[in-house]
Amino acid sequence: MSTVQPDYWERLVRELTRLPAETGWVEFKLNNSDPDMIGQRISALSNSAALEDQETAYLVWGVQDETHEIVGTTFNPVGAKKGNENLEAWLVRMLAPRLNIAFHSLTIDEKPVVVLEIPAAKGQPTRFSGSEWIRVDSTTHPLRDHGGKEAELWRQFDRRPFESLIAQSDCTEDEVVERLDYPAYFERLNLPLPADRRGIIAKLAEDRLIIRNEAGHWDITNLGAILYARRLPDFPGLARKAMRVIVYKGKTRVVTEREQEGLRGYASGFEGLMEWIDSQLPRNEVIGQALRRAVPLFPELAVRELVANALIHQDFSIGGTGPMVEIFDGRIEITNPGTTLIDIQRILNHAPRSRNEALARFMRRVGICEERGSGIDKVVEETEAHQLPPPLWEQQDAAFRVTLFAPKPFREMDRLERVHATYLHACLRYEQRETATNASLRERFGVDPRNSATVSRIIKDALEEGVIKPFEEGQAKKAARYLPWWA
Repeated sequence: MSTVQPDYWERLVRELTRLPAETGWVEFKLNNSDPDMIGQRISALSNSAALEDQETAYLVWGVQDETHEIVGTTFNPVGAKKGNENLEAWLVRMLAPRLNIAFHSLTIDEKPVVVLEIPAAKGQPTRFSGSEWIRVDSTTHPLRDHGGKEAELWRQFDRRPFESLIAQSDCTEDEVVERLDYPAYFERLNLPLPADRRGIIAKLAEDRLIIRNEAGHWDITNLGAILYARRLPDFPGLARKAMRVIVYKGKTRVVTEREQEGLRGYASGFEGLMEWIDSQLPRNEVIGQALRRAVPLFPELAVRELVANALIHQDFSIGGTGPMVEIFDGRIEITNPGTTLIDIQRILNHAPRSRNEALARFMRRVGICEERGSGIDKVVEETEAHQLPPPLWEQQDAAFRVTLFAPKPFREMDRLERVHATYLHACLRYEQRETATNASLRERFGVDPRNSATVSRIIKDALEEGVIKPFEEGQAKKAARYLPWWA
């Protein structure tokens, strides 16, 4: 557990004793210290906590089961053993997967109390000595005897999202407003700032950025921290999830010129992040109506959408790494941890899928990214409008990378770039309920109508590669239309 207030455990016990009855994730004992009983209860409470969407379960000694009165206990976990082995070490060894359980001894009203802190099961049921247990009402049973609960537990593992997990536990209201940039939250949502702290806390809780814990304080969720942290490094589990931007000299990673790592949450820090990226991107100076102006080499809207996608669609379960923007001469690479959930050839037209739906929904809500499915369309549209080489999507081990290329004359594009651009053009036209034609491809590549034969050769190459197909068999060559291969 994260660092908690000094009085946390006393507050927790008092809150738990106010429950009308024991729950699937709370059990009271007096003095029973049988190691096998404790092991079974750990398994049952851990699994039941997961089933009831709780982060933690508790086994408490020193509280009457029926009345919930604090009466004290003779159980002392410090000296307790199983055979010649320390009890806590033995319990951890007998549990699978290993759990970071912890005993906490304290005195309440001059009576000794012991709290065993038990993490909820994650990914698979918690077993003790090879068996899985579950709480049914206030009793403990083998999980195998309750098939419905077992099936529901596995479904719960599948739907427990990253955003609902806890980034920082047991915060006072003062600590919540210290750690979360609440003014940015209200500003981005165009909401009036409440007159008092109670109103601020209530609104943050309404959006599940914080949740009240069992001890009466507040837990900051991953969603709250990743979106609105004043400093991501203050949340140890999220420190490596800040966006890194690296500017290299030349076309390789040999020499780094500048590097910046974001500190703020994604929503509160996004505009600042984009401003810094934009300041590092090369520009061309053009003259129009006697005025000189700097034009970015990369479409700003395309870069913005790809950066937002990298933040939203990353796999947060991969530790030690985070999203990254790398700027080279002639290209920009945007990488996020995780494999794509969609076939890499169908990203443009496939129905969108996200690992982090709550994060994606909030980023759309505050206007950081496009509506569902329209963002990648915008990226391809922008590259076509600027007659750039096509963007490149690549899956590299446990990372997904998108590359945008600087302007390149049509004559300098190689065969693969032309074929890939033709495929994306056909996908985009299909999305718009249109077909690709020689004329539409001439416009995409900026080819003079007198050179239609050049585009015909590109179409021929794309047909040979199997990335496009004729709209209909036997169609007249001059009026030929084309679809992506999968249409």
